Amino acid sequence: METAVSAVEKSAIRKVAFRLVPFVALMFFINFLDRTAISFAGPNGMSKDLGLTAAQFGFAAGVFFIGYVLLEIPSNLALHKYGARRWLARIMVTWGIVALLFTWVSSVEGLYTLRFLLGVAEAGFFPGAILFLSMWVPAKHRSHILALFYLAQPLTIVIGAPVAGMLIEAHGTFGLEGWRVMFAGVALPAIAVGVIAWFYLADKPADAKWLSEAERTWLTTALAAEARTKRTSHVSDVKKALTNGRVWLLALVYFGLIYGLYALAFFLPTIIGGFESQFGTKFNVLQKGLITAIPYLPAAVALFLWSRDATRRGARSWHVGIPALLGAVSIPLALYMSTPAATVAVITITACAIFSALPTFWSIPARFLSGAAAAAGIALINTVGNAAGFIAPFVTGAIKDATGSYQVPMFVVGGLMLLSSLVIFAIGAGTRQESALSADMRGKVIAD
Repeated sequence: METAVSAVEKSAIRKVAFRLVPFVALMFFINFLDRTAISFAGPNGMSKDLGLTAAQFGFAAGVFFIGYVLLEIPSNLALHKYGARRWLARIMVTWGIVALLFTWVSSVEGLYTLRFLLGVAEAGFFPGAILFLSMWVPAKHRSHILALFYLAQPLTIVIGAPVAGMLIEAHGTFGLEGWRVMFAGVALPAIAVGVIAWFYLADKPADAKWLSEAERTWLTTALAAEARTKRTSHVSDVKKALTNGRVWLLALVYFGLIYGLYALAFFLPTIIGGFESQFGTKFNVLQKGLITAIPYLPAAVALFLWSRDATRRGARSWHVGIPALLGAVSIPLALYMSTPAATVAVITITACAIFSALPTFWSIPARFLSGAAAAAGIALINTVGNAAGFIAPFVTGAIKDATGSYQVPMFVVGGLMLLSSLVIFAIGAGTRQESALSADMRGKVIAD
């Protein structure tokens, strides 16, 4: 009997991994590419055509997150209420339409407005995708599933940077500058995939016709049992989730990780563009795109292997803390290298560190949050973290304008990632103490 159950479990998880994860990862791929397209446009004509300073570029990159943060929690609660299929499809089509409008932006003010509206349109997508996948697999499989999903983010740059470079080199197509062609090229897939998502996704295992009856029963039963356990011993109330100390500490950890991620994502193409003046090297647009992609392919491999270890051992605080510490040390060190190759090598270490930490991090909140509380808590963590998406590029650009280099802003990034490392280790120590105390109390009850 146990063997039969094991076989059903394996086949159910395998089908979820092959049927849902690639499609949701594709949605995430398009999401991250649309969000970071400005990083490719800036040094390849947009900043010059619109007359942007580094601080204005940083503000344009970051203002996206103001609208995103404002609507993050309401959007995720709406997804919980109306279902992932409808809500994720709606989000994609909306942001695709807004992203397409960047093709015709003609002023700094227009750029600010569209970036803000893009954040409003995208609000809720990422935590909604995390919540959606968490609703399909029990906890012991969640780290593996989220790691497969998260592979889309580094691969966005591996594939997206050269594609963006080729689109930018299509200068003159339809009478448009290359960076405008690039915006159109990355926006249209969002609309198309959003429409497909409406018909392709299912809200829960019970609705999945592509699962056998035994697989649907096993998933539904396992998830229901897990939900009952959370209701009796964990946080299931929205208000409690939003005021839970552990949720806020996790939000602080995520803030540092995302600060590093977006400082890297938005300014790496600009830093690579500066190799010409710094080292006397010269690269065309496509070559710059390929160099930008270099750190992210090893990052995808590191993400997969590190997450597999977390799944095998059980995700621990050090699975997040060690990579965060490595990122804290490496990111400011990159600016002290004497060659382009050495600079890219150290940046590759930073990318591996950040992407190794992220999927394991997202397996932690679902351990003690359930139902609407999971929707609210995950959205809150993502909201606070993505505030770094606004602060990181704006502060990085402003300090660069004030100091003339990226050295000081990269030390700021390193400091915040160090804080993330220290806090997650503290959370892990606190959790172990709680577990030991709980076990001790159970022992006393049995003894009595």
